[in-house]
Amino acid sequence: MNHSILKKVILEQIEIIQNAVIVDRDYDFERNVNYILVGLRRAGKSTLLYRIARELSEAGCGWSQIVYINFEDDRLLGFTKEDFDDIVETAHELTDEKEIYYFFDEIQIIDGWEHFARRMADQKKHVYITGSNAKMLSSEMEKVLGGRYLSKMIMPFSFSETLDYKSIKHDERARLTASGSARIRRGCQEYIEGGGFPEAQLLSNKREYIKSVYEKVLLGDIIEREKVNNTMALRLMIKKIAETIMHELSFNTLAGNVKAAGIRTSTDSMIDYVSYAENAYLLFRNRNFVSRFSERESTPRFYFYDNGVLSLFLTDKSSVLLENAVAVYLRRRYGEGVYYYKCRQTGIDIDFYLPEEGCAIQAVFSLEAAEGREIRSLTAFAERTEGVQRLIIVTNEEERTITKDGMTIEVTPACKFLL
Repeated sequence: MNHSILKKVILEQIEIIQNAVIVDRDYDFERNVNYILVGLRRAGKSTLLYRIARELSEAGCGWSQIVYINFEDDRLLGFTKEDFDDIVETAHELTDEKEIYYFFDEIQIIDGWEHFARRMADQKKHVYITGSNAKMLSSEMEKVLGGRYLSKMIMPFSFSETLDYKSIKHDERARLTASGSARIRRGCQEYIEGGGFPEAQLLSNKREYIKSVYEKVLLGDIIEREKVNNTMALRLMIKKIAETIMHELSFNTLAGNVKAAGIRTSTDSMIDYVSYAENAYLLFRNRNFVSRFSERESTPRFYFYDNGVLSLFLTDKSSVLLENAVAVYLRRRYGEGVYYYKCRQTGIDIDFYLPEEGCAIQAVFSLEAAEGREIRSLTAFAERTEGVQRLIIVTNEEERTITKDGMTIEVTPACKFLL
């Protein structure tokens, strides 16, 4: 690789980092530890690398010791794994310092990157990596990297991060004032409808931006990378999943829904396509806590990592977007320790169950017509399930406490629950 081109890429990127507006986020990094950051495109992974680079500079590291390469730069088209050593050589041409910090953005574009990353770690280099594919954290990749990197999944803004970005105070004092509470509620509605992509927060036309991100994920991270030929089946599958949020969905049913629209596909294709969407951090699944293992995997409930993307497919949005926002919040906090609970024998249907926390959660836009059903499900679940300590109903605006059969149910608005 031409060293002059690499120098130009590196030096221009340093200027971008120095001038970037960086919002503090709820992620911490140990000094002198190598990291891999993964997650949905435009979720803020690159900005976190900028933050790390700026912190290094503030701690006394010279900018000539920072080498940042974005592999989506069009000047790097044709870059292969054989060119990685040119980056190291170029870095040493830019500085005489022994300590150099390497930042590799969207490195998964380059086939064979993991072998270079392992060699760099073995040589005690300081390396930070981002990528938009869950395969970077697969068991096969773990074997190659051999535990030499710590991994973090980076998600779009949480509700609290969104409020911080918009300079909306949400401490206890703000919540207690009429004006502060109103701003938080309005911010919550915007978050639930528009999602948490950082760059979309202050745009007047969020939808167009979110649509462009979705197309980039679909075309670049799924269709192109996975070599999908039946693109119509893939697009329709994602739309059908969006339309069935809140309900379990088997792969057989999903294939049937796509076929009913006149698109040829198969159950095996649906399984593959869902896997691709999960690898691109577009979707995640919750499993039924009481199902057999095979059913847990074949009949999950799907959710989108960002409400803004989900909203692209919906007309009547309110209840679906509320539940998806709750699912994302719980995914952020508890990872795969979140389930739904649906038992055909008892008729109990719980939206979210956290067994480690002993907590059951229902998400319903309004209790006006659903209060009896939601209370019956929660109390019946608590009576039959050992260790349940907390029952919650998340609503759009309602807040109160319900006591039933000696049990307490917390009814809390989304703007409070998501904080």
